This record gives sequence, structure tokens and C-alpha cells, in this order.
Amino acid sequence: MKKLILCILITMFFLMEICSANTITNSRDWKDVYSGMLAGSLTGEDTNFLVSDKHGILILNSISKESEVTVLSSRRNMFVIGYETIIENRGFQSVNEIFYNDFNLEIGEELVDITRFIVIDDSYGYNAISVAPYAVASNSWVLFADRNNIRDVEAFLADRDVNNLIIYGHVDREVRTRLAGYDPEIINIDGDRFLNNIEIVKKYQEINHAKQTVLTNGEFIEKEIMSGLEPVIFIGSNNVPDAVKEYVPTSEIDIGVLIGNELVGAATTIRREVGISVFVKFAQGARAPDAAISQVEALDMFYLPSYILNAEIESVVYNIATGMLEVTIRNTEDQAIYFKGTYALRDANGNIYPTFGDIDAIFLDANEIKTLTYDIEEQLPEGDLVLDAYVIYGESKGSMEKVIDDEFTVEFVEVYDECKIEDISVVFYDTSRKAFYVEIENIGDVRCYADVELYDVVVEGELTTIGSDVIEIRPGRKAFAIIKARLLEEDIEENLEISGRVHYGERENNLIKFKDFRAELTTKGINLWTFTLIPIIIILTILIIWKIRKKKKEEYRHSHSHH
Repeated sequence: MKKLILCILITMFFLMEICSANTITNSRDWKDVYSGMLAGSLTGEDTNFLVSDKHGILILNSISKESEVTVLSSRRNMFVIGYETIIENRGFQSVNEIFYNDFNLEIGEELVDITRFIVIDDSYGYNAISVAPYAVASNSWVLFADRNNIRDVEAFLADRDVNNLIIYGHVDREVRTRLAGYDPEIINIDGDRFLNNIEIVKKYQEINHAKQTVLTNGEFIEKEIMSGLEPVIFIGSNNVPDAVKEYVPTSEIDIGVLIGNELVGAATTIRREVGISVFVKFAQGARAPDAAISQVEALDMFYLPSYILNAEIESVVYNIATGMLEVTIRNTEDQAIYFKGTYALRDANGNIYPTFGDIDAIFLDANEIKTLTYDIEEQLPEGDLVLDAYVIYGESKGSMEKVIDDEFTVEFVEVYDECKIEDISVVFYDTSRKAFYVEIENIGDVRCYADVELYDVVVEGELTTIGSDVIEIRPGRKAFAIIKARLLEEDIEENLEISGRVHYGERENNLIKFKDFRAELTTKGINLWTFTLIPIIIILTILIIWKIRKKKKEEYRHSHSHH
């Protein structure tokens, strides 16, 4: 096996004339910066972007004053106001500032020869980073589309020759429906950004057969990422997902360039486990001319909105009554995650017990606590017992990019859980309240707590897992676990049967029991017939009241006529 080398690569621009930027994007909106950089790569122009108001002056030190400078400025959200004048006052001879209301569509309209398009939702910035190299390689324009602007995107495409259209990642159902006439290629494997990324890299490799790739987490725009000279492969913050480890050795890629030094740990894993050389690009030469010797300066990075993921092991308890080890994990953020743990126990005498853990990825809803129980075959001695935990987690089953790697002291308790519930058989969807209702019956003699997960539910045409909050059920009573989900009529037809799992127990934060279930879905709420019947009932009521009043008036007149 060839010798593996981890090198540090610093991008230097000591000679200012070397980097002669012609176009500068002046906007605080990442979508504008992305559109400006993509346009530059497609047209072969050297394009840069601002990351702050002070950066507007600094970046000029790396541009030749003989260059023709074009500034692409947002009308409503620019960093520097009057940038054209500022640049001219710095001695530049040819400066032109162009203003845009909607960078993405307006710049796209200027690229009249583009006939290939990639549609993404701007809620997922990493998807934009993933498709950028392929967009450049295939001469495609990336369009941001959701239910709010799809009519504008439709109008844009109606005026173009569209030879190829890709819908990448999750988009609103309305977007897919309205663009169906273009017979788009859909790239969205289980909503997994790593699997989707690998698919678009494969398409890039069909065109360019690159030996080198950029390694990043998709959370920022950087010049090399947008160049299209090499594909982008996502690696996790702390862990490299299995899908990436499996793909890279089978590809033509043998060199990875890591952008930024925050992901060095994951890049080292790639070097060791995948077998490619890894370079780290983390700086550039200083552009401030006030120092005799140029100092190293950070790379220009424009950060994208990103989901915050964080999970913590809250407690590790050995329950003497059940012989089970209970590991309680808390999701501290608003984003649901999946996790998978591997554990090993050791005592004060150095004895190590057999490793155990999770076979499949486990769903943990936003801000939820979940207790997993593991059957320990031998009796554990009370005393100094330590659990070595290695838990990987992420936003999908294939995207477990973050890691908990720590040790925890084991507490000993003796708790009997007498909670009992009936098998789940009633699940319905309320169309007016936009929520699933799962009926849970407590058939025991103690108060129970429960929460519910529904697996592979079709929401807006995509499979997902959704969960409820913890509910309380008194002995002998029934209660509903409520799970909010906005289903369309087509979704309901796809969810005729529902599969799920209910976690339950006596302790609200330690639901150590579970039952799996599968039930037929029924619907309730205000439907079309209800809307039809309501006005009919109102009209009939008015007619009845009118007839009663009319009859009373006639009787009154009749009685008075005799007098």
C-alpha cells in the first residue's frame, strides 16, 4: 500500500497581480453570493465576494488597478453602499456596478446559452454546495425554488430552451408538481445529504474523471468549491459516514483537499480508513499592504445557514431489578436526529465486559429524551463501574456525522416498572387539525407515560419519521399521542397503513419499555362533504324558521280577523 501523507497547503498571494479579480459580489445574502460565484465560474471570469463591509477595501489589494472591475450588488442587502465610487477613489480606471433585486433569476436570465438547470430548495444550503461543481462541469444554472417563488421559476423556465432539468434534494411538493412537465431527474435518496452528494459526484465524474476532490461539510461558500475544477465530497464534523467510506475507494479519486481546518479529524479518518492523501487548505497570503512581511490570512468563506445538531448522554444506570443497563440520551436541539451507540463496561479492577450497542439507527425527535435498555448477561458488581460510550448521530440514518466519545460513571438503582399498555390498534389522521392521533390504553394499575414514533410516513411525497411529545395516561384510561404533520390528499392515499413504535414506562424521562405496531389509517375532520352539508343545513334552517314565522303571522291575522 502506498505511503499516505497528510500535508498542509496554504494558498498564498504574495504577488498581488497574481489574483486579478474582475467581479465582486456585494451582498449579505448567501444565495446572491452563490449565484454570483456560479455565474463567474460558468463564464470563465475571476469572481470574488465580500464577507463584511471592511472586506470591501481589503479585497481591492489583491486586484490589479488596470483590471476591469464589475460589482454585482444587492439593492436591498449589500455590505458596502456606493461601492463603485469607493473603488474608483482607490485608483481603478474601469468600474461598473450592477444592481439586482433577485440575483438568482436575473443573472440566470443573462446567461442566455444555458439550457440545463438544477433546482434546489434554499432551506438546505449544503445542497447548493453539493451541486456547484457539477453545475459548472455540465454548464447548468442552479435555481432556488420553493412554494413561494415557484411561479417566478416557472415563468423563467417558460422563456428558455430546457434540455435537462434535475431536482436535487428535498423540495416542496408544489415545486415537483409544477416542474413535472420537464420530465426532471430526481436525486433524493431518503433525504440523505451524503447519499445525494455521492450521486451528484458520480455524475460529475462521468464528465471530468477527476483524481482530486474537495472535502467539506457544505456549510460555507469558498472560491475553490465554486470553481468546478473538482467535485465536492461531504465529510462529517467528527465522523465520516459509511456511504462516503464505501464510495471513495471505488472511485477514481486519490487526493482530497480539505477546505478549512475545522474538519481535520474527519479528514484524518478518510486518510487512514479510505486510503487517499489529504491536503488541508486553511489560509492565504495577507492582502493588507502595511506590513513589511506578508502575514497569513484566513480564507474568504461565506457561511450558509446550517442545522445545529447536538445530543448528550444524560445518564447511565444499571437497574438491579431488571438486570438491564439504561442509557438515557437527550437531543438538545430543535432538529430531529438518528443515533447509534457502541458501549463497553469496565470495572475498577480493569475487567472489561463484552461490547454491546445498537444494531439499527434510532430516531430521536427534536428536544426529546430517550432511554435505551441493554440486557447485561452477567451480574454487575456494585462500585466503580465505567461505561465507555461511542455514539454517532446525524440528521438521517446515513448522515451520522457527529460523535459522542466519552466515559460515564454507572449509577445503580433498583426500580420495578409496572406500566402496561394495550396493543396499538387505533390510528387516525385529523385533516382539519393536520395531525395524527394514536390511541394508547393504560391497562395497568400505575400511571404511565408514553411517546410514539411513526416510521416511513409519506409527507409531501417523501418518506420520513415523525414523533409525539410524552403524554401521561392514568390507570384504566385512554389518551391520544398527537403527532403534527401536514399531509396533502395524495399523501393520505400513500399512508393507508401506519407502522410505529410506542415507548412507555412509569418514569417520564425513562421510558424503558416499547411496543411495535402496525395499524390501518382512518381520517377524520372537516372534509368536502362537510363543507357541502354545512351551507345546506344553514339554508334548510333558515327556510324552517321562515315558514314557522310565516305560519305564526297567518294565525295571528286569522285570529284578529274574527274579532
